[in-house]
Amino acid sequence: MGGETVYNRIAVLRVERGVSRRQLAEALGVHYQTIGYLERGEYRPSLYLALRIAEYFEVPVEVVFSTTPFPRIGSTAGAE
Repeated sequence: MGGETVYNRIAVLRVERGVSRRQLAEALGVHYQTIGYLERGEYRPSLYLALRIAEYFEVPVEVVFSTTPFPRIGSTAGAE
């Protein structure tokens, strides 16, 4: 699995919207620990789950997931 890291912004989106890991897990039909694994990059979601997460946050999937690290938060200040 080396070299196939998938980066994500799940934690950032979750905190921005005031959603707990448990709430997100329930909405997606997964165990809440799965959300923690995803956020830490310890688990790579299926394409289906990745699309469901993007739909939940109402953003394109590439806003949530990337094959390259996301820029630091300060450099892409969005909705505040």
